[in-house]
Order: sequence, then structure tokens, then C-alpha cells
Amino acid sequence: MSAKTKLPTGQEAIAVKGWIGAHKWLLLRRASQVFFLALFLLGPWFGIWWVSGTLAGSRTFGVLPLTDPLVMAQSLLAGHRPELTALTGAVIVLAVYALIGGRVYCSWVCPINPVTDAAHWLHDRLGLPKGWQPKRHTRLWVLGMVLLVSALTGVIAWEVVNPITMLHRGLVFGMGATWGLVAAIFLFDLLVARRGWCGHLCPVGAFYGLVGAKSLVRVSARQRSACDDCMDCFAVCPENHVISPALRGKQGDTPLILSPDCTNCGRCIDVCSVDVFTFTHRFDDRLSEPGDTATPNVADKAA
Repeated sequence: MSAKTKLPTGQEAIAVKGWIGAHKWLLLRRASQVFFLALFLLGPWFGIWWVSGTLAGSRTFGVLPLTDPLVMAQSLLAGHRPELTALTGAVIVLAVYALIGGRVYCSWVCPINPVTDAAHWLHDRLGLPKGWQPKRHTRLWVLGMVLLVSALTGVIAWEVVNPITMLHRGLVFGMGATWGLVAAIFLFDLLVARRGWCGHLCPVGAFYGLVGAKSLVRVSARQRSACDDCMDCFAVCPENHVISPALRGKQGDTPLILSPDCTNCGRCIDVCSVDVFTFTHRFDDRLSEPGDTATPNVADKAA
């Protein structure tokens, strides 16, 4: 452990990079979340129908269909016969998230993410205890139950209570009881289980984690030899168990964070003052170690 662990999380990164540099990926994520939400609200609020629908199913510029593949899976199990455009939209979304990382949806698109992040921020500020922590595979059981209930009832089960879809509809037609659901998720993460909703219960996150298990976009602890044990990356990571294998790996172990639980949020990159982490792809397992020297070129060898 380093004496730096006693410093407030991210303070050293702010001193080295400046406030914006130490929050770059967080700011980009918030901008992305606002952007996607705004696209869906342009139509009902201002009559600009670039995108119609919700994250469950939409059409962009009247041409490109996009369908949540989890909704499609429930629909098929429920015995519904979807239109070809809906199937096409599900395949497109599935392919994109399989390529870039399924849980990118959780950190870069999902409008509930800022709610749970705010709960975690307040939880830390108030110094509240960790609370009840359900097993991380609980969300897989919830996902299985959602699919089973859809198959048994003929209903797209999760959409009945999905806070993401309900929030979208609430912003268009009036929040009403949706405020209660959003508040319940906030209070659950604040008072009951730290990072409980996204990290342990949400079946959408479980589904996209499976989708992106072999995705290309990865975070790498390429400069792990420079780690000063400040522990800030563990403090900010919403799935901090994914960091150790890459950061604490032995000689020859990959520096890539390969766990499908990683959301590619980039906060570990933000708060690291010595730039241990970087975005890369799953085939880039290079390490920067002390004493590394540049490989001599042909001219040097000839000399």
C-alpha cells in the first residue's frame, strides 16, 4: 500500500492532468448519454423526428431499424412473430455491441447509469457502509428468470418493469410513477447495496456482458509497472474485480482487462496520475516495462 491511498480519490490525477483531464472519459460518457437521450426526445418535444421510438426499438431517419436484442429474445420466446425489420434491427445492434463491448451500453448509453453513479458518489461522500452485496452472478439468474417468464406467459416480461423504457416514456408522456421507480433504484444503491443495481441485479447489463464477452475494444494496464498503489482505479471502477488480473498480473500475464463485466467507462484511465491504463483492442497485449529499449533498426545492426 502507498501513502497515496490516504488522498481523496482522483486528487493526484487532477494535480497532474488538470480537472478536465482527470474527468475526460466521464465527461464524454455524460455527453454520450445526453446525446442518445436527446435523439429520442427531439421528435416528441420539438417535432424533429430523426429518431422515432425508444431504446427498446426505434427507426433512424425513417430507414435504419434498431431493436434491443434482449427485447427480441423475449419476444421470440413469448411466441411472437417479429417483422423482418425488427429482426434486422436486433442483428445490427447485436453486431455492434459484440464488436465494441456489450457493457459499453451500460456506461455510454443507458440513462439509468447517471442515477446509479450519483448514488455511488453520495454514498462515498456520506461514508456509508458497503451494505448488502448480492453475488454478481445474481443478474444472470434474473436474466434467466426474465427469459423464462416471457416464454411461460407470452409477454415481453422485462419491458413491463424496465426502468430504462419507463424513463423514456415518462420523459415523453409525463413521469408520474416513474419518478418512484428511479428514486427506488437511487435509494437501493445509496442505502442497501453499493453499486447494487447495475453491478448485481440488472438483467440488461447481464445480457450485454454476454454479448460483448469477446469484443474488440478493451482497457489495458499497459504501464502497470508504473503503478504507485494509490488504489484510485479500484475506488472508481464500477466492477473493480476486473482490474486485478490485468494490473497485478505476473510476468507473461496479459495486461488486458478481458472480463465481460468491464463497462469500458474509462474512469480508471481518468484517475490514474501515472497513466497505467489506456484503451486498445483485445489483440494488443503489449507491456511497457522499466528498462525497455527501442528495437534497433537494420542500419544500427549494420553499424
